[in-house]
Amino acid sequence: MQINRGTFWSSIMPVTRHLLAINVIVWLATIVCQRMNVIDLERWLGLHFWLGSEFNPAQLFTYMFMHDTRGIAHIFFNMFSLWMFGSLLERVLGSKRYLFYYITCGLGAALVQELVWQFSWQDILAGSVTGPAATSVTEIINAINEGHAAFTMDQFYNSLLTVGASGAVFGILLAFGMLFPDMPMYIIPFPFPIKAKWMVLGYGLIELFFGVSHTMNGVAHFAHLGGMIAGIILILYWKHNGTLRRGNGFY
Repeated sequence: MQINRGTFWSSIMPVTRHLLAINVIVWLATIVCQRMNVIDLERWLGLHFWLGSEFNPAQLFTYMFMHDTRGIAHIFFNMFSLWMFGSLLERVLGSKRYLFYYITCGLGAALVQELVWQFSWQDILAGSVTGPAATSVTEIINAINEGHAAFTMDQFYNSLLTVGASGAVFGILLAFGMLFPDMPMYIIPFPFPIKAKWMVLGYGLIELFFGVSHTMNGVAHFAHLGGMIAGIILILYWKHNGTLRRGNGFY
């Protein structure tokens, strides 16, 4: 009798497994290219503000496979969440629908981030200027255009950049909370289980608070919310047209 001993890697569902691999490979490639001074992948593949000359529509897709190379925490927590919740969600939705859901949440996060930049870039610009305060953003822009600043407006626009799979991952967390609302989750530092639906709601409220209060400004909190918004719209649509039924855990 032959016993098939599957490895840990092979036990992960195929789309989740490939997403994990692609993210890690791109992260390592970005580090290598930076060290060798070959090409700045973050500049080409990260999501820029649409008014900047370095923006490319393809970045709405490519940015979600990029991660911060200054440390391991960004990619570790995203990939840990993807591994922890992704495989189960892929089994429920099926590989093709799961991949469509993942990409849709990532795109939704990117579009929300672009909207946030569109409505906040003037405040960001005003906060980036040191020295005596100008009376208006228009004066700041005029001073920059006249060469009285260390950067141009295009350089400022191009400085608005985000990378990461967090938007898509938050979409996965949202789906998990909706498909398995009463599943108990153990979250540090709480010594008691929390139902998945409350965990997801808590994450959403925390991101909203951080975004509105400008806490942890280096994190794209509204992009995380954008991934969750795209996810809930898609799930509710699938529920409405009968794609998700009671038998696969929606209720």
